[in-house]
Amino acid sequence: MSAQVPPFAVIGGGQVAGALAGREKEIVELVEQTYRVHGAGGTVNPPSYFLRFPDRPSSRIIALPASLGGESGVDGIKWISSFPGNVAEGIPRASAVLILNDPATGYPYACLESSIISATRTAASAAAAADRLSRDRGRPRRVGFVGTGLIARYIHTFLDGTGWSFDEVGVFDLAEDSAEGFRGYVSRAVPGARVTVHDSVESLVRSSDLIVFATVAGEPHVHDPDWFSHHPLVLNVSLRDLSPEIVLASFNVLDDVDHCLKANTSPHLAEQLTGNRDFVDGTLDQVLSGALTVPAGRTVVFSPFGLGVLDLAVGRYVHERVARSGDLAVVDDFFHELSRHG
Repeated sequence: MSAQVPPFAVIGGGQVAGALAGREKEIVELVEQTYRVHGAGGTVNPPSYFLRFPDRPSSRIIALPASLGGESGVDGIKWISSFPGNVAEGIPRASAVLILNDPATGYPYACLESSIISATRTAASAAAAADRLSRDRGRPRRVGFVGTGLIARYIHTFLDGTGWSFDEVGVFDLAEDSAEGFRGYVSRAVPGARVTVHDSVESLVRSSDLIVFATVAGEPHVHDPDWFSHHPLVLNVSLRDLSPEIVLASFNVLDDVDHCLKANTSPHLAEQLTGNRDFVDGTLDQVLSGALTVPAGRTVVFSPFGLGVLDLAVGRYVHERVARSGDLAVVDDFFHELSRHG
């Protein structure tokens, strides 16, 4: 049978959100399965490419190409922008699209709005790490969020949706209105939740057993290892908040070592400072497989660079759900020149 050009569909943010809503446990399992495939060598995940602008140094657009093997493989690329100045203009910082390619022909078969997919896979990764890294330590009862944007909200949603509950939720953001907005969101999502807005990162860190860094920091602003003397579990989602001294004093779990030790992330700064990678204790895949045991008496830092294969896994999941619903919006004649000689 000759190869067929797949139909090309466009899936907007509303359909993406609808396909993912309320499925936190299912998505966390999907992300964990993807980490296992990646750890077994069943993926291709090249370095991300950063498009930067001399006249807009705080902004960037990142390309994440990837290929995910397994029973139903998929290739593709996420194209995601981060323009922090958008927030002052009243629109979200990040925007993204995801292209899915047919591994048999190479033809793209879907374009999906991907800011929701990106936030979802990030939150699912964080929730998986929080669960797996705390199993031998006891579940944290006090969570603190440094940075209160979309990613923080999605991480809280995934923690709540996978069975977490907390005695206290701490909040810190340089923008007071964002911190108050996040407090309002938590109060609506979990009626009766005790939410405290802190006036400093130190106050939040010292009073939290699980700390989520989800900021747009470009360089470390948290420098004192003593703040972490109570040995919390730290989800270093934004990657650049912690000084290398804090990283070196901690038990470090990454999603992918080569990816994470780039682009002046906190672990990369630790590598530059020491000249080695001895401070890296292992990967989340090794925790999932039981090959890595997490100690109870140390600060544990999970640093996820964010793998394109996770976007592909969640994007493929969304495409399949929308297709099964019969609501897939196919663009007729998108590939017009299909005869080699006309």
